[in-house]
Amino acid sequence: DMLLTQGYKRPFATFVKKQHKPFQAVIEDEVLEVCANPAMGEAKVGDLEGILVHKFSYKKQLYLMAYHLPETHDATPKADEDDAEQEGPQFLFMDFYQIGSHENFYDDLKAYLRADGWYK
Repeated sequence: DMLLTQGYKRPFATFVKKQHKPFQAVIEDEVLEVCANPAMGEAKVGDLEGILVHKFSYKKQLYLMAYHLPETHDATPKADEDDAEQEGPQFLFMDFYQIGSHENFYDDLKAYLRADGWYK
């Protein structure tokens, strides 16, 4: 069984903290939806390769949520793993980087990723 746990990077957590409770609940629902179906976001290319963006609306305002999927590992067993049963569930960690309206979203995201050491 694969269990997905989510982590919130500073820009994401700061944004959520500043919102009213009803919007925080909506964000939480959106996060759970993304965790249930990680491929639902739009995969970015170029500078933002590896980042997916999920869009949703709240009170007629469009919001974008940037997240990164954990590296997927090859599910095909190697010769010496045929008999080895996985002990318990496997955990995957999914990082949520940023959330906000479209204005400056990608510039801010790139600036944060640069500071966070995303770009090698």
